[in-house]
Amino acid sequence: MRDKRAETRIPKKIGVDTGGTFTDIVMCINDALWTHKVLSTPRNPAHAVIQGVSEIVGRVCSPNVATDTEQLAIVHGSTVATNALLERRGARIALVTTKGFEDVLEIGRQTRPSLYDFFVERPAPLVPANRRFGIPERTLHTGEIQTEIEPTDLNALTSELATLALDAIAICFLFAYVNPQNERIVATHLTKLGIPISCSHEVLPEYREYARFSTTVANAYIRPTLERHLSTLTNAEQFPASFRLMLSNGGCVSAKNFESAGIRTVLSGPAGGVLGAYQIAKAAGYDQIITFDMGGTSTDVSLCNNGISLTTESTISGLPIKVPLIDIHTVGAGGGSIATVDAGGALRVGPESAGADPGPICYGNNGENITVTDANLFLGRIAATQFLGGAMSLDLESTRTHLEKFAAQLNIPVLQAADGILKVANAAMERAIKVISVERGFDTRDFTLVSFGGAGGLHAAFMAENLGIQTILIPPNGGLLSAYGMLFADVVKDYSQTVLLKFETSDEGLLETLNAGFDELTNRAENEMKPEGFTPDQLKIDCSLDMRYEGQSYELNIPYFTEIEAHALAQKFHAAHAQRFGYARTDAPVEVVNLRLTATGATDKPPIQPLPLVDADPSAAFTGQSHVIFEGEALRTDFYRREALCPGNQIAGPAVITEFSATTVIPPNFSAVVDAYQNLILNRTDADCSLVA
Repeated sequence: MRDKRAETRIPKKIGVDTGGTFTDIVMCINDALWTHKVLSTPRNPAHAVIQGVSEIVGRVCSPNVATDTEQLAIVHGSTVATNALLERRGARIALVTTKGFEDVLEIGRQTRPSLYDFFVERPAPLVPANRRFGIPERTLHTGEIQTEIEPTDLNALTSELATLALDAIAICFLFAYVNPQNERIVATHLTKLGIPISCSHEVLPEYREYARFSTTVANAYIRPTLERHLSTLTNAEQFPASFRLMLSNGGCVSAKNFESAGIRTVLSGPAGGVLGAYQIAKAAGYDQIITFDMGGTSTDVSLCNNGISLTTESTISGLPIKVPLIDIHTVGAGGGSIATVDAGGALRVGPESAGADPGPICYGNNGENITVTDANLFLGRIAATQFLGGAMSLDLESTRTHLEKFAAQLNIPVLQAADGILKVANAAMERAIKVISVERGFDTRDFTLVSFGGAGGLHAAFMAENLGIQTILIPPNGGLLSAYGMLFADVVKDYSQTVLLKFETSDEGLLETLNAGFDELTNRAENEMKPEGFTPDQLKIDCSLDMRYEGQSYELNIPYFTEIEAHALAQKFHAAHAQRFGYARTDAPVEVVNLRLTATGATDKPPIQPLPLVDADPSAAFTGQSHVIFEGEALRTDFYRREALCPGNQIAGPAVITEFSATTVIPPNFSAVVDAYQNLILNRTDADCSLVA
């Protein structure tokens, strides 16, 4: 889009999402949106970010704005931290811990995800045994220092660490979340080594050694890589030195103040997608949604039941990460997922991906592996000449040749092979949705599927049909929704503190203790939000408690208000436990495990304004017809250009709707309508297709 009025305007906000295949950029200027998409640069993701931002600013803005980069308000979500963990390409680090506990990372927990698998291989710790060092020290669970650190031990440790050519150090002592004195002493002494140091009392001041150790070590592991990425951006003339990082909890923080927040960026891209999907769906009148974000490498799903779901428990590549984040489940199925034939002759899809280079065969970059995107192209569901708005033409003939060879390996017809690839990929994504819905007591039929990502619209209708979902919402610019969602990100900081208090409804002093703990966290939040530009009266403070029945090894998070009565708080916990697990033990003693506080500083956000509904006839957007394969049958299918559709337009399947960043397939048994917010609303033809005004 181009608007001559923008020449005199200043960019209000830019969202940048670095994905495995593409880097997406969305820019908002005085309520108008511009979008851009460039291929990612896996060897140095910062290069694609700089290129994409420079191109969109240069295309839209006047020269003085393009050169004055400090006028750009950028929120950047990155896969840098995630990929460092997934690919084990992080820093060379050492762990300093309490003597005798060097192997906590190796021992882990009693939980065994594959209990009966004789051939299971646990991921190797991020720190090998020869770089895990124990030092004599001991802090009791009360916070009392039983064994102080001796200077001779500290000097010996420093000398040994200096010989290892380390990039970073993690420090994790027992009960440091109660009293961090010994961690601070060691960290202060080790600063002479001149490398980043991550302390557990700063990264995660909570009990449970394994989760705390794992999270702190992961933070140290990715921190140098993330710092190099940020340094590349801030040193580039085309990029502002001051910008914000998207966090996994749906908020953002200044890059210059990220410090120990590195681990909190691991799911920042998918978090932006959930945030954008929820904002759009809520404006359109849908409160219960399942977000379906299918990109080039993976698919991310999240359930939003009248609000975005948050969690403090996550596992990335076998590593427990215990920080607040949007509850997102990820599977290795995307447009670039590679189809293979296993040793038994069965068809497999993913989790390996062709990525951006060489990418799918149809990209013409000498790729050799058939992918989901290739199968969609072969079946006619992607217009080869209209990819990325016509900026990139896809190689159909090369795709056909490779797919025929692949079908020969399976000894089946080529159409069946292509259709099988899509069905296997769909099955993996359906299982992911069931994990966050059916397995947690939710009925998928009660929810609307909000589909986005570059490949989401190609699969959404087939997914919904198999899951019994009646309505699908596909927002405009769905392939860039994660970047768009970052425009809605507030500045958010999370704080926690373990207290381990027995909850007695008759104990009047309990609430005073809780309030005093929250007062300390509030003071800390107010001080740390000042560099972000927010005064205490501009902050929204949300408090909650992690609660459990005595003896349980897991907690539920319950909202907390200073004026709430202890009895009412207990009832909230019992009700939450019954909803989550199907029962409540109202006569059992309850414990408060952790205090949690979230401080939010509101930012300016782009408006979501409805437009008047016009004629139902979509012929102005019609671009032609072509044969598309559905269930092995070639059907003559209408093609439409998404940008030319107007609110009120109605389209009967089969149809394909193309746009710059994505493609939407409407099967024969579906119809679509464009609502007042320019969303595509898909419904089964035998369902109610009433218009959302």
